[in-house]
Amino acid sequence: MKKMVLLALAASIACSGAFAAPSNAELKQQVADTERAFAATMAKRDHPAFVSFLSDEAVFFNGPNVLRGKEAVAAEWKRRYEKPEAPFSWEPDQVEVLDSGALAHSSGPVRDPQGKVIARFNSIWRQEAPGKWRIVFDKGERICDCAKQ
Repeated sequence: MKKMVLLALAASIACSGAFAAPSNAELKQQVADTERAFAATMAKRDHPAFVSFLSDEAVFFNGPNVLRGKEAVAAEWKRRYEKPEAPFSWEPDQVEVLDSGALAHSSGPVRDPQGKVIARFNSIWRQEAPGKWRIVFDKGERICDCAKQ
């Protein structure tokens, strides 16, 4: 009897969609929310929270240098968290996720403290557990201020 009840319960849960994989739109929202939470670490001046978003294999392009690994990225970025005011902010305006849900790309403007767009970031996120995204690649590109040339 217990076996029948368990089978009926399992079938009911399966039919209700309780174990359905998230849609691509839901995955995009997860990544956008994760990117915003990642950016909030800068605004809140919370370096340990910043580090919590880094994959162990993180690769950040730092000008002509490449930072490899969570510890290297964390160490280099620590100085950006030491002053009372954030040196820049960012937010995603584009997010795409593979249909498999394994990797995602986010991109958006980087702003100086006055709100002027100074760069554009591109980040690759990996889903390391259901709903848990960590950044594996990050690269910012400065926007040319042609009026100064």
